[in-house]
Amino acid sequence: LRTHQWCFLLFNVLLFHVLLFGADLLEEYFLRSLPLSYTDAKTLEIRERASKLDMDPLKANLSYTVSSAATCSDREVFLLILVCSSPENRTRRNVIRQTWGNVTDTRGYAVLTLFALGKPALVTTQLEINEESQKHRDIVEGSFVDSPETQTQKMLMSVEWTVTFCPHARYILKTDEDMFVGIPSLAGYLLSLTQLEDIYIGRVIHQGLPNRDPKSPGFVPIHQYSEEFYPDYCDGSAFVMSQDVARKVYVATKEVPVSVPPDIFVGICAKKAGITPIHSSRFSGEKHISYNRCCYKFIFTSSNMKEEELFKDWKETSDGKDCSL
Repeated sequence: LRTHQWCFLLFNVLLFHVLLFGADLLEEYFLRSLPLSYTDAKTLEIRERASKLDMDPLKANLSYTVSSAATCSDREVFLLILVCSSPENRTRRNVIRQTWGNVTDTRGYAVLTLFALGKPALVTTQLEINEESQKHRDIVEGSFVDSPETQTQKMLMSVEWTVTFCPHARYILKTDEDMFVGIPSLAGYLLSLTQLEDIYIGRVIHQGLPNRDPKSPGFVPIHQYSEEFYPDYCDGSAFVMSQDVARKVYVATKEVPVSVPPDIFVGICAKKAGITPIHSSRFSGEKHISYNRCCYKFIFTSSNMKEEELFKDWKETSDGKDCSL
């Protein structure tokens, strides 16, 4: 090829990458809010109570029918992954156990994957969950019935379980069961952070509107949340909290109604605790990222994954081969 043809090809490659990542990088820049100043008395109180949180009363008043407390206990865990799962989706949990959920170590740091679920409607399903929990010891099950209306309760249970039974987990990734998670790339990013506290990172939703339609399942009445917009929060498909944020969010939950969706619930609690969400375009949010081996080695998550996709994509991205430019 002649020089002008090489230049044309190079220009197209650069243009492709600008279009692919440019919008997300601009979004990341503009959503990088200034840190909140801790001058509000209530914020200071929440942060103080979180630093002195006593776990013993929580352990004495358990709200879990099945708990994997022994799997964490006093272990030093770098990344605790809590997958919100439906009780009936045993097949999906097994797929995760065989793919990205099978990672127990990255760069010499411990990784632990657990599943958070509520009680099933059928007794037969509960018996299967009991058997599954005995076999894998990776299930945390609440005492509430799992339904679309109890997802915020499931989030609250996950936070409570974390601060009670896994207080030495440095970071907590909350994710959904339909996600691909690039644990090596996410761990590498977390290890590069210089800020060690107030880490609440994901795909930030800016100026989300409360659902004011009384006929809608997600209806939020004004008396429960009166502001025009929700505070900035991380999309609930996947986000990371540091251990101190989990404690602060847990303390702040006493001040927030559980009628809002779970990701917004965490965002409101975070704001009350003086925590600003950090945006990263490497979290896909609810988007499904078209598969490319090098792209999947770079991103943190991709949504709406089919089971056969998870097996194929995980196998190819775990092959140890580097990526060229």
